[in-house]
Amino acid sequence: MGRKAEKAKRKAQSIQSEEIIQLRKMKYTLLEESSAQEKEYYRLKAEKMEHDNANEQKKLHLEDERLKLKKEKLRIEAEKAELAKKDSDQRIMMMDTGESIKNSKQLEEIRSLLNNNNYNNCPYKTLEVVDVLQKLCINHYFQDEIDAILKRLHAKISNSLDYDNYGQISLYNVSLSFRILRQEGYYVSADVFASFKQEDGKFKGEIAEDVKGLMALYEASQVSIEGDHMIEEAADFSSHRLKEMIPFLDQDEAIMVNDTFKYSYQQTSSAFTVKKYIKRYTGTTMSELAELELANVQSLHRKEVDLISRWWMDLGLAKEFKLARNQPVHWYLWPMASLTDPSLSEQRIELTKPIALVFLIDDIFDVYGTLDELILFTEAVKRWDSNNLEQLPYHLRICVEALYKVTHEISEKIYKRHGFNPNEFLKQAWTNLCEAFLIEAKWFAKEHMPMAKDYLKNGMVSTGAYVVIVHMFFLLGGGTSKESARLINDNKNISSCLAKILRLWDDLGSAKDVDQDGHDGSYVTYYIKENEGCSIQNACDHVMAMITNTWKQLNKECLSPNQFSVTFTKACLNLARMIPLMYNYDANHSLPLLEDYINSML
Repeated sequence: MGRKAEKAKRKAQSIQSEEIIQLRKMKYTLLEESSAQEKEYYRLKAEKMEHDNANEQKKLHLEDERLKLKKEKLRIEAEKAELAKKDSDQRIMMMDTGESIKNSKQLEEIRSLLNNNNYNNCPYKTLEVVDVLQKLCINHYFQDEIDAILKRLHAKISNSLDYDNYGQISLYNVSLSFRILRQEGYYVSADVFASFKQEDGKFKGEIAEDVKGLMALYEASQVSIEGDHMIEEAADFSSHRLKEMIPFLDQDEAIMVNDTFKYSYQQTSSAFTVKKYIKRYTGTTMSELAELELANVQSLHRKEVDLISRWWMDLGLAKEFKLARNQPVHWYLWPMASLTDPSLSEQRIELTKPIALVFLIDDIFDVYGTLDELILFTEAVKRWDSNNLEQLPYHLRICVEALYKVTHEISEKIYKRHGFNPNEFLKQAWTNLCEAFLIEAKWFAKEHMPMAKDYLKNGMVSTGAYVVIVHMFFLLGGGTSKESARLINDNKNISSCLAKILRLWDDLGSAKDVDQDGHDGSYVTYYIKENEGCSIQNACDHVMAMITNTWKQLNKECLSPNQFSVTFTKACLNLARMIPLMYNYDANHSLPLLEDYINSML
């Protein structure tokens, strides 16, 4: 019994142990399940927190975006208000400028004179009036009458080269009609001067004493084109004879002759000489009208300069680039001289903006940037992407951003006025300019001396003339569709002539800007290097001959018919006429003609 009891006891203990083990297993299982549930709970809770946080971040982001959009909307509205104010200011300026002239008695008197039958029966008499109106810068008020007069005169000359039919043959009359007709785009053959030559081909002796006629002949020679051999002879004859006569002329005549050489009408801005002609024609109705016009135009120009100066200050680049040229008045001179019609106020203001940026970017390449930075700068202009400027230093980045902004604003204004957005054309012009600047920077960095012809080809682009001309073309409504817009890229003869004249005149300058520390190449330098034994004077004479030949090409391109509007063609000619004033340095490395010009107009 005792053994069985012990066995039963052990069995009971064994069962109890198994139950305990089972209970423990169950406990551990429950604990594990509880831990898993707890983990799952916390995992779900964490996911919920992340989700809630993400939603909160999303809400914050959306709110931030709403605020940005609101700010942008306010900015756009402010810009629109500012633009509307500027447009209003410009309209008020134009009303103020033109009102007193339109109601003037002088205007009607001159119009009656141009329509007078007695004058119309004597074409040279009428042409003299046209000449004076142009020299006094008031011809735009009578353009319809002038066009009719010139059309009739050109028809007569085209039908017959016999000037005896007019009854008043003289060297002065023939030279005057030839010059004015060609300046206004009419082709006239140089054979009209054949009657003043002898059988041996030399000019007749009787005209050698005609000071007035010789001055008119010299002026006429300045509108010559390639192949005008008789005009080239006329230029040599008239200039040689007038120089011989100067010591024997009275003071007033001598001054007039010297002025003819210095400031020939075709190659000088008429705005630069207007005060001189007002004085010369004092006491006439035309002079009185010109004085009224000059006072109004000067007032208008001062207001436009003020708007440009404020725009430049607001742009903020002058503060960052303290060594760069800060010359709003000088930049404005180009549009002021090229777009002379007072009604083109908005176009003058808008054209000054890319001119300012051309000068600034020129200074960046010349003074501010390292070669590596300039490469990045050029790539940024080529990409034209405001979201990809991180690699640029701050000062270069804000310049690129300003370039984007100004180009966009100008494009929008052109679109609103003419129905075509030229942004792609303007962007390409800026890209070409920066690439040309970069080529010059690489030449300098490598101390490379390019061939004169290679330097000139690239230098014509780096003048910035193409940028200015493209902007001017679109501001004047030259491109109203993609097809008409291509004209400016497909017909580059006018812009090439202008760029070449600008580059050569610039290189003739004997001084660098006093505010510059950079280094520029020079066609004169490279030409001397390639031509052993060539002196500086010989090189300069060669460059002047190149300028003269380029003017002949420009004269030809501006004759009708051509692809461009009369307004655009004349504006290009006016730009070319401003170049000597901008780059004709004296012995003191200053520009006295330019300062006189500023004082006369502003």
